[in-house]
Amino acid sequence: MGSRIFFTAIIALAFFLVISCATTGPGGKTDLIFISTAQEVSLGEEFDSTVRAESKILDDQRWQNYFNDIGQRITAVCDRKDLEYHFSVIESDDVNAFATPGGYVYIYTGLLRLMDNEAQLAAVTSHEISHIVARHGIKRLQQVLGIAILQEVVLGESTSEALQTAINIGLSVALSGYSRSNEREADKYGVYYMELAGFNPVGAVELFQKLKEASGNYESNFFENMFATHPETDERISNVKEQLATYSADVSQRDKGTAKYANMKKLLPPPAPKSDE
Repeated sequence: MGSRIFFTAIIALAFFLVISCATTGPGGKTDLIFISTAQEVSLGEEFDSTVRAESKILDDQRWQNYFNDIGQRITAVCDRKDLEYHFSVIESDDVNAFATPGGYVYIYTGLLRLMDNEAQLAAVTSHEISHIVARHGIKRLQQVLGIAILQEVVLGESTSEALQTAINIGLSVALSGYSRSNEREADKYGVYYMELAGFNPVGAVELFQKLKEASGNYESNFFENMFATHPETDERISNVKEQLATYSADVSQRDKGTAKYANMKKLLPPPAPKSDE
């Protein structure tokens, strides 16, 4: 009995030795995180492989470079520098964008067609980056994986079954949306980071307004998830406007990149023909 208790204690000690307070937001905010950055990156690579196997990555390097440039401008000023960030455009009529742990951000051409300036694209991108900074996906994995699987993942002893469980849960969380409090946090950080990066944060207000107006015109799970789990859009718009009021007047006068974005939109593939069924 004594040796069994000792062995359990050793396992528990090894597990908790990897716990650390990690950066999860501006102003030096930290939280207790069980999964190390190296382990998160490893999971992120698995997520990315799954996404690429199940999605069609847009075959236009001009758009991939453009999206990457926007993203890298924002990550340069964000509070999480322990990751290499990756940005990919997915060719799909879905109106969606998502981020996975490990620094991977994806956006669909359906959403790109809906927007009409660079500031709105920066708002989406900054919001998704903020989920990574705040480690919302990792926190959710910690909550739902359970101690046994989490120990396997954290200690680097994952079975293929445990790893696949983590991948399935991680992608499900990324695609279906986070809690209301997580979304409010990502909204706040997103506006903060896009302003720091030199973008016009009014684009965030415009984005929410466009999504609200378009919500009745799309058969997309994005809108179902947005209005089921995200804060009400009017509330989000109000929160962003309050945040904008704390900035100097010249911030809202910044160029929104409308002309450049219009030229980029011309390069997007047309929507798929609607089925007669």
